[in-house]
Amino acid sequence: METEAIRYLAAAGVMAIGSIAPALAEGYIAAQYMETSGRNPEISEALFSKMIVAMALVESLAIYALVIALVIIFV
Repeated sequence: METEAIRYLAAAGVMAIGSIAPALAEGYIAAQYMETSGRNPEISEALFSKMIVAMALVESLAIYALVIALVIIFV
């Protein structure tokens, strides 16, 4: 039972770090986009697609953390 508890704690730790870090990064990306588009509205449309791609890459980190947590639990 001890190893099973350690696996659950490890999976919880992976998900904690793997969900907090992308959330902070996405907030930072959105804040920087809002600041940049406020200072220079002409380039906001060109930056929007780049912001979406950056947010998708950051969000993939949370998905990888979920996969690793599931591997820890079930393998």
